[in-house]
Amino acid sequence: MPIGAPDRRILSMSTSTDWNTQIITEFRENEGRVGGPFAGAPMVLIHHRGRKSGKELVTPLMYLPDEHDSGTIYIFASKAGAPTNPAWYYNLTSSGTGDVEVGTDTYPVTVEEITGERRDRVYAEQANRYPGFAEYSRKTEGIRTIPVLALHRA
Repeated sequence: MPIGAPDRRILSMSTSTDWNTQIITEFRENEGRVGGPFAGAPMVLIHHRGRKSGKELVTPLMYLPDEHDSGTIYIFASKAGAPTNPAWYYNLTSSGTGDVEVGTDTYPVTVEEITGERRDRVYAEQANRYPGFAEYSRKTEGIRTIPVLALHRA
């Protein structure tokens, strides 16, 4: 890399952090609602601890409520169709627990990765409601299957 040239990885990480910070602020100022590309979508703030850093982290995500269990929501490790899973996925699956903010409510959750037919059914429902998720799946085809986590109110 030429001297003085910006490191794109750092710029990307900074931009992502700034975007998330803006969404988190808007979420908290508006009782769990945000605008822009997420207007009207169910949003959740996921609290997790970095498995390597030990830092407390918060990640805003869209979720799908379970149609039969009000204490369960589903989140999707899509990373917008990137070839790798997001760090928060590994943090949650390694700890098995976290906390969520939904609207103005914050509560602890246990984490369950769902697979097979159940995973496919839940992901298909999310992609049907929000077509961007179908695009993420197309981008990762042959590379990885986007994980789906069930978060159960503890």
